[in-house]
Amino acid sequence: MHESNFIVREPLLDPKQRVIGYELSWQHHEGQPVTDEELEALIGFVAENVNDEEHGWLLKDKILFLDAVPNMLSTDALFAMPPERTVLTMKASDLADPDTLAAVQGLRAGGVGISVRDGDLAHLGKNLGMSASYIEVRFSGADVAAQARTYAAAKQSSVRMVGRPVTTWADFDACAALGLDAFVGKLHLTPRPGIPVKGMNPAQTIILQLMQMVQKNEDIPKIESVLKRDPALSYKLLRFINSAGFGVGREIQSLRQAITMLGYSPMYRWLTLLLATASTSGYSPVLMETAVVRGRLTELLGNKGLPRSESENLFMTGMFSLLDRLLGLSMKEVLDTIQLPDEVVRALLTRGGAYGPYLALAEACELNSQLVASLAKSINITPVDVNKAHLSALAWAQNLTT
Repeated sequence: MHESNFIVREPLLDPKQRVIGYELSWQHHEGQPVTDEELEALIGFVAENVNDEEHGWLLKDKILFLDAVPNMLSTDALFAMPPERTVLTMKASDLADPDTLAAVQGLRAGGVGISVRDGDLAHLGKNLGMSASYIEVRFSGADVAAQARTYAAAKQSSVRMVGRPVTTWADFDACAALGLDAFVGKLHLTPRPGIPVKGMNPAQTIILQLMQMVQKNEDIPKIESVLKRDPALSYKLLRFINSAGFGVGREIQSLRQAITMLGYSPMYRWLTLLLATASTSGYSPVLMETAVVRGRLTELLGNKGLPRSESENLFMTGMFSLLDRLLGLSMKEVLDTIQLPDEVVRALLTRGGAYGPYLALAEACELNSQLVASLAKSINITPVDVNKAHLSALAWAQNLTT
């Protein structure tokens, strides 16, 4: 259950590389398959932590894919999830049972998505759309022509195809060309190949200058004068400070007011996010979202054992651990360019020091890694606290305005 297991996430991408949702599962232990009770517990835990009484669904437009088995199709926790944001993944063999099929069709009528796994796309029948909204297909680089014919036939129905495992951007492009609708793989840790760019672009240079000024607590008028050199950056700051999520009661139209209202520490965090999003090399939306989630997760995990005053450094450590891939630079080049606290540098280079173990745990949560349990134990964080922090970081990342 969630008292001893750890949540693992994998992003789902659409053909435009956007993150449309996440597949959440319990970490697989060797020789210990996930039980039906554990699958039911996962839905309950997720419903409790990403559905807020006041604010509703915290993941905004993201869809969650969760494994399911027949005897949990009527669990109360399932009905606590928004149906239009919930997709249950079931084995094709389960749908052969008339009672299960009837329960599935009832859920579909109520708006819950159903994804079919381990099914033969060519033989599932024309009525698949009545019981399923998605079907998993196993992509293989071999015999692409045959796959193209099969997928073309499936495109005639309303069922969307989810390709897996899609582990390279070349496979992603091939799947997109074949007409698949969504993709699951390890692309959240892989830069999108592009034209190599050496060094930072002009926007990044200004952002870096502002970060250094904020670090040194420069006077606000000096920071304002640098901001004015980049109209797009000035616009983003005003949009950010006036966003509903920030909670300013009146519209702020002055850069000086915006900087004063935001404050140095939050402004540094905002600039950190902008530095990554302003990249033109190795950038993909999924990599950026992964960096944001990792930054927030590192911070939340670190807050369990370190003073709150370390929050900004923890967030920076998590974000900057992917900055080399986002900027198309080596980590050494990143660290030569940006002056960071010694403990942050140590964590980035060796995963040591005060922040390193929390970064290593946040990274392990992105993979089905057996290290998660030992890393959490080494810094005295319970599985429940890790899982809560993980879902909280995921929700936080959806609500950013940059």
